[in-house]
Amino acid sequence: MTNYLIRRSFQMLMVLFFSALVTYTLLTLAPGGPWEEILGRQGSETMRIDAEDIARIRAQYELDLDQTWRFTRWLFGWPNGPIRIGEQELLADFQVGCFLPLETTNALGETVIIGCQKPVTLKDLEGRRVSRGVIFGDFGLSWGILRDRPVMDVLWSRIPRTLQLMFTVTVLSLMIGIPLGLISAIRQYSLFDYTVTTLSFLGSSMPTFFFGIILILIFAITFKQWGWFYLPPGDAVGSRDYVVPMLGKVEAGSLLDQLLRMIMPVSVLVFFSVAGWSRFIRSSMLEVLRQDYVRTARAKGLLENVVIFKHAFRNALIPFVTIVVFAIPGMFSGAIVTETIFNWPGMGRLFIDALSRNDYPVSMSIFLIGATLTVIATLIGDILYTIVDPRIRLS
Repeated sequence: MTNYLIRRSFQMLMVLFFSALVTYTLLTLAPGGPWEEILGRQGSETMRIDAEDIARIRAQYELDLDQTWRFTRWLFGWPNGPIRIGEQELLADFQVGCFLPLETTNALGETVIIGCQKPVTLKDLEGRRVSRGVIFGDFGLSWGILRDRPVMDVLWSRIPRTLQLMFTVTVLSLMIGIPLGLISAIRQYSLFDYTVTTLSFLGSSMPTFFFGIILILIFAITFKQWGWFYLPPGDAVGSRDYVVPMLGKVEAGSLLDQLLRMIMPVSVLVFFSVAGWSRFIRSSMLEVLRQDYVRTARAKGLLENVVIFKHAFRNALIPFVTIVVFAIPGMFSGAIVTETIFNWPGMGRLFIDALSRNDYPVSMSIFLIGATLTVIATLIGDILYTIVDPRIRLS
């Protein structure tokens, strides 16, 4: 076991390194970013940008560094220390033009030089914050969500809501999906089996955004118009009090308010998860029930419950463990589509907001943490195999 854990730890580090490299490279090459911010600061007529602003942006995003060193600073925090633009700390000798002149085109189709005519001082560079590297838990500063605030502050503001949602979904899905799949396999071709299978295919094939919109139209809009019991359409906490028939006044931010707002997103995710997990348990259980050792156990006169739970169900869980452990990264990353539809302030919604606002440090942190949790989940799955099936040995 020790040799296996050492070998897997080395493999995990290599996977995470290449994941970080690919993520950083792709998002660096993606449209948007610092240069679009420079080009976006355009005057209505002259389209000129102050050279001090250009220098500050280049320093903030370390655009003078080679791509390799920018990656190592982001990942390891090396080379450390503030970056100076040019050979001197004070660049005040040029008279006309701008720092690294840029050519662009204005609304009239004319070529314009973006520049300035006053000197640039860079004294503020010595006091600027320097990242310690993501391997030390420092993901840098946010570019757009919470501008110039540490990325970890942004993540910690969303993680509790995601865990609240995804933990509830995972527990309910396991409590519902496993019994449904187990009973469907035991009662194969029964009315119960046909019903569960039909609902499973419906849940697997129906897009989550479609199901979520249908729930909002029915339970949040139509029921409210009819004066029936309705559910809030989105958000995790209300901004003001409201009245729900049969419940009376619901105070914003109360426990009841939060529970009502969780019902629809939890229902969408539970329906989707149960649909897949129950089908997987059913197929795995049916395969095990056809094995010779199950028939032998029945021939020995063992009780049916003993045959099902002691001999069959435990072996049927071996492939199911692979699916369940990957709920761990899912609990962190959240449900992107569902959180967006219901405006749930979790990690999934944060990821969409970060991409739409070109906040690449936040996006890269979500990617990298998701990759880390994924490789950890695979290791946990391998260890759980030995618990479910003692015949499996890790070496």
